[in-house]
Amino acid sequence: MTRGIKVRLVAFAVLSAVGIVYITASYLGFIDRVLGRGLTVYATLPSSGGLFEGSEVSYRGVKIGKVKEMNTSRDGVELVLSLEEGTKLPADAPMYVHNLSAVGEQYLDFEPADDEGPYVEDGARLKGDADSLPTDEADLLIELNDFVGSVDERNLQVTVAELGDMFADTSEPLQQLLDNGSRFVDEASAHSEETIALLDYGKTVLGTQQDNSENIASFSRDLKLLTAALAGSDQDLREVLAGTPGTARQVDALLKDLEPTLPVLLGNAVSINQVAVGHLAGLEQLLVSYPRVIGAGPSGSTADGYGHVNLQYDSTPVCTEGYLKPSEWRQFTDLTDGPIYPAQCLSGPPLNMRGSKYAPGTPLNNNPARTSVGSYYPLADEVPGVLDRNGDPVRYVEPGNLSVLGGDSWKWLLVGPVS
Repeated sequence: MTRGIKVRLVAFAVLSAVGIVYITASYLGFIDRVLGRGLTVYATLPSSGGLFEGSEVSYRGVKIGKVKEMNTSRDGVELVLSLEEGTKLPADAPMYVHNLSAVGEQYLDFEPADDEGPYVEDGARLKGDADSLPTDEADLLIELNDFVGSVDERNLQVTVAELGDMFADTSEPLQQLLDNGSRFVDEASAHSEETIALLDYGKTVLGTQQDNSENIASFSRDLKLLTAALAGSDQDLREVLAGTPGTARQVDALLKDLEPTLPVLLGNAVSINQVAVGHLAGLEQLLVSYPRVIGAGPSGSTADGYGHVNLQYDSTPVCTEGYLKPSEWRQFTDLTDGPIYPAQCLSGPPLNMRGSKYAPGTPLNNNPARTSVGSYYPLADEVPGVLDRNGDPVRYVEPGNLSVLGGDSWKWLLVGPVS
């Protein structure tokens, strides 16, 4: 062996020893203690939660140190954490004890809401609560055992049997359901913009539903009452439904029997309705005044002990000059377009003049000769066609209870309208 080889072997052994010592010292923390590197932070937990000296300390799953020491205190367990140099751990970061695997190996993890400061410094003290500890396996097993023991065995057997019946011979439909679900997801992914728009619109619809939750609840209650009423009238509804076909056949036969005359009747009714609409104000006045006059009748006294009221219509003729003669009127069945006839009232007083120029509000409205019913449209409490000395329509005033007049109450039938 030459001198050069011996020198190389000695150098390799020295470097190997130095490397092993450095790695061992770094793992044990001697290097950091000698050089004054790293951060020492104290954390307090209600219990150890399964941690032990040497457990890892991580920041959102990334290792930043380890548990150096564990000591008991009045508040629980005090942990001495040795963190790596340059670690920026927010001071308000909550800590949690997690399991690295299903068999244990707990570690302490810091999960801050953000990475903003202030950050912990050397010698800082942190404190956790019961939420920082994992659920104890023993407590979990005890609660799980209590839950299983609370389930009725007979009902559980029935449930399992029903589930077996439900999924029996359903492999193909379930496979189709899964396949169609996959196709649906693929289509949604291929049309992501439309899917996002659909979700946005769905959020708007759901927001509207939430805003109208009271109305929906009220509608549901009313619908419940309606369905309850229908359920209570089930027998009557069945009888109605059973008798409806026969009734419909009878109505159909009746309409067929009336087919020759019913259109004529309806046509005449339309004509009468047009006339009634044209004199609607006068009919309204008649319906207002007539009950008042009849109501005042029984308060009067006659030889037979009853009041007598006569309703007579004004026989003042209406003007006919300027209008078509009845013999020239078109039949109601004639639906063709015809020439417009310039109808106008060419007769003078005292005839009942018609036309827009004699409507209320025109200069002719105060004509003393216009005293017949239908000459103008009075107010609901005016006496039609009657004017006072100033030319204003006479208003009808409710006479009230006439029984206080005794035997002379019949005189109000004469005095009332004049007053």
